[in-house]
Amino acid sequence: MDKIIAAFPPITLAEMSSVKLMNRTDTKFVTTLPALRALLSMAHTDYYVQDIGGERNMLYDTTYFDTTDYGMFMEHQHGHTGRQKIRFRTYVSSHLQFMEIKTKNNHGRTKKKRIEVSDMDLGDETKRTFIGQHLHYGADTLQPHMHNFFRRITLVNRAKTERLTIDTDLEFHNLVTGHDRHMGPLVIIELKRDGLVPSPVLAMLRQLRIHPHGFSKYCMGAAMTNDTLQVNLFKQKLRDVDKILLHATTVPNV
Repeated sequence: MDKIIAAFPPITLAEMSSVKLMNRTDTKFVTTLPALRALLSMAHTDYYVQDIGGERNMLYDTTYFDTTDYGMFMEHQHGHTGRQKIRFRTYVSSHLQFMEIKTKNNHGRTKKKRIEVSDMDLGDETKRTFIGQHLHYGADTLQPHMHNFFRRITLVNRAKTERLTIDTDLEFHNLVTGHDRHMGPLVIIELKRDGLVPSPVLAMLRQLRIHPHGFSKYCMGAAMTNDTLQVNLFKQKLRDVDKILLHATTVPNV
């Protein structure tokens, strides 16, 4: 993988400041490592790769909070508009940590608000004020539920109108049940655009028969590591993931 992404021209963190896409449309795709290698080999002439100090495959460390009765998990499962997530994300390579609140509106757009923090203590007044301004749930109703690690490659198109994040080596640790799940060769790709601007990667994904497929890291991780949750509306997604993993060694003919 390192050899393939080394062929991409770099873009720095500072240069990516114009590609924040804080109010955006997101489309996710689920595939496996062999198909990802094929995609990256096709994409290197159309995209930059984020490079921080020579590192291009970054480690991310994320903790998701929810209410004690899994209010956010249930809202997401039932597809409610205005559904939200709150998480603490550590960008290990850049030594930055943020508290982030994501809201999906009824037009399918995701708005993300975040502040830089140094810990996950919700007793802190700055965090409580931020939660009060942007989250539909009170700080006192929240507790940590899910911890995950993954590695991320971030691509930016030449026009700088989109980001493509590619997550591999995904691992879940459920902070409530203590159960773990490593996703092996599974790959989560997310196309993030300001509106429906043309995207070079969409034709490549179609050629490789990699189709849109929702995958919430918090919700899918919780469904896989907590047997007490009602997951009826996630069952098809869970079956789809199992099917994708079953064929993880094959590359689509192009």
